[in-house]
Amino acid sequence: MISDRSNEMDALLIQLRSNRESRVDTPSKAQNGPSVKGFDFSTLPDYRQMSMQRAAGDLIGIDLPFFRVTSQEDGAQITVAGKRCLQFASYDYLGFNQHPDVRNAAERAVQEWGVSATASRLVGGERPFHAKLEQKIASAYSVEDALALVSGHATNVSVISALTGPKDLVLIDSLIHNSVSEGVRLSGATRLVFPHNDMSWIDRKLAEIRGQYSRVLIVVEGLYSMDGDTPDLVKLAEIKSRHDAWLMVDEAHSFGVLGKTGRGISEAVGIDPRSVEIWMGTLSKALASSGGFIAGSAALIDYLRFKAAGFVFSVALSAPLAAAASASIDLLLAEPERVKKLAENGQYFLKSAKQQGLNVGLSEGSAITPIVIGDSMRAIIAANLLLESGINALPIIFPAVPEKQARLRFFVTATHSRSDLDYAIKTLVDVMKKVEMMPDLATMIRQA
Repeated sequence: MISDRSNEMDALLIQLRSNRESRVDTPSKAQNGPSVKGFDFSTLPDYRQMSMQRAAGDLIGIDLPFFRVTSQEDGAQITVAGKRCLQFASYDYLGFNQHPDVRNAAERAVQEWGVSATASRLVGGERPFHAKLEQKIASAYSVEDALALVSGHATNVSVISALTGPKDLVLIDSLIHNSVSEGVRLSGATRLVFPHNDMSWIDRKLAEIRGQYSRVLIVVEGLYSMDGDTPDLVKLAEIKSRHDAWLMVDEAHSFGVLGKTGRGISEAVGIDPRSVEIWMGTLSKALASSGGFIAGSAALIDYLRFKAAGFVFSVALSAPLAAAASASIDLLLAEPERVKKLAENGQYFLKSAKQQGLNVGLSEGSAITPIVIGDSMRAIIAANLLLESGINALPIIFPAVPEKQARLRFFVTATHSRSDLDYAIKTLVDVMKKVEMMPDLATMIRQA
């Protein structure tokens, strides 16, 4: 995040390290041998980068807004560091997290099964609540089967590394989630990163090199989590079919959000879900639970039951989490008005932000809208000013996004009222006027 390596910064880092070391008790020497000092992880380059971020904040008197203690979350509101705020940092897109049906389902599951699945499904056997959830996921996608795992991140890592290897090629969008990149790295496959949403680039590249690889996998997101835009899925399905490739769509943020009934991007664009080989999603967003899933053909799911390391070697999804997700799917399909309200709120927020001249980047107004600021420290300052005014919206800074693309990320939900959105936009405008008058980070450090 910080390119300015000024003497002031280096001196501050030395002082901070000295202060930290003075607070750490020196371990006593063992009675029957010499003391052994462990490795100092603060010497790692990435740790120094983190320290510089904190030091920059200390130098100019700014608190970093990450890992603040939160409590009393209830739909559109949350308490942050003791202050009641409007919540724009939640994935609870449809408001199911506090819904009585979801909570009651989880409580009943705890009473019957306890809080842990106690073993992996390969070792401990199947539980009926797993099959129930997976059948509902498969039905929502109109595909043959599904598989639920304990982590969304591990789902991508495990599935991609199970399906591809050194003889294969994986093409990923330049804005793809870290879990996808890690899965490709672990697989040993050749990785090609294509310009964001550039379908023509994919087509040209596969025409050139498809014959050099055994299997080809293309991975995109249904709704990009940092930018709030979507891929041209219809075009992509045509391209992958013509080049004999597989297509995987990460619907972490689009299932429950896109489409008339929330079934995701396939419903939104009118494509047959069976034309996509691999549907991935998470249980932790619109479904108010935790974990990940894969939906697709019966052969795909059967293969992954034995080959996906994150499934085979990990404990099974617990009963309350499976029950909560299952109840959320029931609510999603029974109450499509929630999806409609979310879409209306997302579009209203986007339109209002544009009218006020705010930089919304690539957002299409589907639950996620960034307010692009540029400088990372300005984004942090803006988040702090918003919190003072009763709005909780977190900054996204380097390295999560390029340094000049730092932004505030707003998650709009179905539980937000029109007055909530109006207040957020009005406050944003006031905050941006203050932030735009501030110097950039390097200048702040020099002036501190």
